[in-house]
Amino acid sequence: MAAAKIKKGDTVIVLSGKDKGKTGQVTQSMPKDGKVVVSGVNIAVRHKKPNQADPQGGLVRSEAPLHVSKVAHVVDGKPTRVRFEVRDGKKVRVAVKGGEVING
Repeated sequence: MAAAKIKKGDTVIVLSGKDKGKTGQVTQSMPKDGKVVVSGVNIAVRHKKPNQADPQGGLVRSEAPLHVSKVAHVVDGKPTRVRFEVRDGKKVRVAVKGGEVING
């Protein structure tokens, strides 16, 4: 399995779909499924029936997963791809544009 180029806590931008251009932080990463959950992006609305625990019911809004190919890492407000390099004996993530080391 390939190493994760986008991890929890990274700032990403959405490249396609209804939320194209929005940025947010990755709150959850699902590498086996190839998906990520980004805060404030891809909001799904579910209708919830009233029950004992929630007598009000109504609409429940939550963030749905996005495919990892639909997001890109953000460096200086612009999307960039990520590559891996070995620096000082450690494998690190590096932004293709600018060559900055991405912490994490």
